Amino acid sequence: MTALGTIDRPLTHDPLKQALMTAHTTSEQPHGAAHADFITTGAITSRQNRTREMQLIPEALARAHMDERMREVDAERHAVRLVAARRMQRRAERVSLRARRALAMAVMH
Repeated sequence: MTALGTIDRPLTHDPLKQALMTAHTTSEQPHGAAHADFITTGAITSRQNRTREMQLIPEALARAHMDERMREVDAERHAVRLVAARRMQRRAERVSLRARRALAMAVMH
């Protein structure tokens, strides 16, 4: 992207999307009339909000993807630890059985 500016303050050459430069005086308009700039400002704000949301969608998708990958890695890490613990438990049981046999052999002779 070569456009300058930020998501909050985009730099644009479109005058409809830029902030208003002058203050409004009510002497030009009758009392209670809606200013044309006020009407378009609401549309511009909603358009900029949609643009901001659209710009943040890839970031949100990337964050969700990374969260999912982290959950997968944690689950895999947990599974590996469980397999290692069971392997060590079986090894300890075999060693214990071997020690009991050796003790029984020593007592019998």
